[in-house]
Amino acid sequence: MHDLHATIMYALGLDHEKTTFRYAGRDFHLTDVYGNIVHEIFS
Repeated sequence: MHDLHATIMYALGLDHEKTTFRYAGRDFHLTDVYGNIVHEIFS
């Protein structure tokens, strides 16, 4: 699931490791920095 989100964000031109949001006083990454971009989809 993290790879899918990271790949979609890459396609939209966003860096998934730098996109954060604040919730309950803590910063969270959208892909929890575990996602890897699947470059084979774009080849």
